[in-house]
Order: sequence, then C-alpha cells, then structure tokens
Amino acid sequence: MKVLAGDMHFQKLNNQVRLTADTQIEIENCIGQRYIASGLSGKKVTVHGTPGNALGAYLDGADIIVYGNTQEATGDTMNDGRIYIHGNTGDATGYAMRGGKIFIEGSAGYRTGIHMKEYQEKAPVIVIGGCTGSFLGEYQAGGTIVVLGLDSGGKIPVGNFCGTGMHGGKIILRTKELPKDLPGQVAAHKAGEEELCAIMDELMEFCAVFDKNLKDILDADFYILRPNTKNPYKQLYTTN
Repeated sequence: MKVLAGDMHFQKLNNQVRLTADTQIEIENCIGQRYIASGLSGKKVTVHGTPGNALGAYLDGADIIVYGNTQEATGDTMNDGRIYIHGNTGDATGYAMRGGKIFIEGSAGYRTGIHMKEYQEKAPVIVIGGCTGSFLGEYQAGGTIVVLGLDSGGKIPVGNFCGTGMHGGKIILRTKELPKDLPGQVAAHKAGEEELCAIMDELMEFCAVFDKNLKDILDADFYILRPNTKNPYKQLYTTN
C-alpha cells in the first residue's frame, strides 16, 4: 500500500497503516504526522519525509525505514522490531526502550536511550553513526548504545553528562578520548577484541544498511562505559 501523507491528519494516516491487510506500506511526503506505526507488528513501513514525534512508539515487531530525519521520542518504549533512519533523529530517541534495534545514520539529540532497560532475552540496541547531545544513556538500566562519531572531526562524539544515573547496560563510544565529565557511578575502559565481537553483528548491519565501510569503522579506539560496581543505584533498580 502507498499513502501520500501531505496534510493528512495523523489519526487518518495511522488508521490506514494499522488497518490495511498489506504488510508492505510506503508513506510519501510525510510532514510531521505523529505516532506512525505505533504498536505495530508484522509489517514493514517505509517513510519518505519527516515523521513527527513518537515514530514507532511501542513497536512490537515491525520494521520502519525512514528516508529523512525523525523528530522526538522515536522508538518510545518499543518492544521489538527495527527502525532505520537515513538521517538524524531528535531528543529522547529510544526512551524507555525495552527491545528491538534502532540504527541512525546521522546524529541524535539529547537524552538518547534515557531509561533503556532489558529483561531476560530482551536486550535493546541503539547504533548512532554520528554524535549525540547531552545526557546520553541517562538512567540507563540495560541494553547497549553505540556511538560511532563518524564525521565528528576527531571530537568527543557525546555531549555533557553522559551516563548520568546509569545503573545497567553499556555505552560504547568510538573515540580517541573519554568525556571529561563522566559521573562517578560510571566506569570506563578501552574495549577489547571480545567486547567488540559482541557488537559485530550490529556494526555489520549498520554498514550494510547505510553503505559504510566496516574496516574504516573498526580502525579506531572504542571505549566501554558501564555502571561502577559500587554504584548505589544498582540494588534499587535491578535484580541479579
């Protein structure tokens, strides 16, 4: 099914996407419609243009491909599926994300991955090709965030207060040096070969989708950020 969004109201657009029996949906001329593919499963949605807030919120197994930028709260509380963004994304991408994967060719705004979590086999992943704003991984409780810093000019690819309140999961930064203001509850070390192998599938997928060179990406230093074992938040928010 093809839909010309234009000035169509977001409720009408979302009803068409939700109710069609077609599993392949293409949305043209998207200009800010909100909640596209919210809670969707079993379908593939291709968006040309700029979808509005909460694209793929509560996504439950569908795939979304965006040729353009996305606005705030992309993948809010998503449970499963994949979102590929051929552009940049706004603030709070992956908010409370609990499963699935988000791949961003460009950069992300503030508070990416805030409140990410994982449970049993559910382990969400966000891969960002460019840089992020401040508060990356704020209160992160699980999952993996990878920031590659491509075209960053050698600068640290994250803003201020990276990992503030972090009590689970990990953040992986491709960078020559670490942020100077990492909070006390975050421990960092240079990634080893085994740790890079753990994200190799995601790096290969990122390169395949966005036509990047894996060898060039790997020819750099990677650092792993995890909650410090003395972190007082861990006993409050997670169980062993």
